[in-house]
Amino acid sequence: MGCQFAKPKKKSLSEVVPSEQLVQPLPAVTVYGSESSIVTGLVRFALSFKTVSIAYVPSETLHSGSDIPVVLVHESDTVSGTCETLLRYVEDKFPNPPLLISRGAGRGATSVGIVSAATLQHRSVTWHVERLVTWAEDMATRGRRAAVDPALGSPRMEVKKFARSYSQLLEVMLEHAQMEERIVFPPLESADRGLCKSANEEHARDLPIMNGIKEYIKSIGVLAIRDSGYQEALFNLSTRLRTLQEHCQEHFEEEERDLWPLLEAVELSEETQFMMMEQCLQLMESTHSRLFSFMIEGLAPKDAMQYLDLMIRYGDGARVSLLLQSLLASKNKSSAIF
Repeated sequence: MGCQFAKPKKKSLSEVVPSEQLVQPLPAVTVYGSESSIVTGLVRFALSFKTVSIAYVPSETLHSGSDIPVVLVHESDTVSGTCETLLRYVEDKFPNPPLLISRGAGRGATSVGIVSAATLQHRSVTWHVERLVTWAEDMATRGRRAAVDPALGSPRMEVKKFARSYSQLLEVMLEHAQMEERIVFPPLESADRGLCKSANEEHARDLPIMNGIKEYIKSIGVLAIRDSGYQEALFNLSTRLRTLQEHCQEHFEEEERDLWPLLEAVELSEETQFMMMEQCLQLMESTHSRLFSFMIEGLAPKDAMQYLDLMIRYGDGARVSLLLQSLLASKNKSSAIF
């Protein structure tokens, strides 16, 4: 008599894999709207920070020809309306990470606007400098060994990418300093001569340091990886960047602590305050065009949304629309890579 084996009992996935290890499908969100619509772009950008699967369907004729977008969640929950309504819905429906959206500030808040713009630029620069310090220290530690990240390529390729990133940061920092010297400091100097002397001196002090780092990176780029001084040069680079990081932190803290509050006391007219923000956006041409994605990358989600709000309130609508499209294309490209 042959052996008989009991037919194995099928188990559910939850019985085999603990519930906490089950991969939950991402909520599906579809956005319908005009590609040129600032509201559509801002809603899509907000959703890009959330843990959701996003589909975008271009549509130019929603709501009787208007460009008001429609957000569809789980193929059943449909929402449309003003920018404030849609962004608040996104925030309530998907609270993490929090974006702390606050829109609709009037023109009377423009003095806060210029302070907010400068402070957010400080945060972006701080993030990028810290990133480069960490990156340089990692390259120095690895020394002659190949880059651990395949996306970085060979050591020489990695140095070239590092140089490009630093050049972008340097351009943002120089434009930011010019913006402060030409737009933010003059009203303070008019009210109290010599008030911004220390800040201007720090700008002049740090410029040679920043340019020197750029030239030093170039010199590393021509070194052979087998050269005896290659690793030492990388350690020297990280030391120079660490010094720059310390200078930036001290300088930014001094401006935000000692100068920004005084802009409120100057009592500028609303028109002057509004003009200051417009001039800020115009003067920082590279930062607000070619390097916009780079600058936004250095901001936390809620800060990125706040900066975009400033751009929308004080910038040209058509230009802001193009910047949003470029920003979304950059984020989509990054998502595709990873």
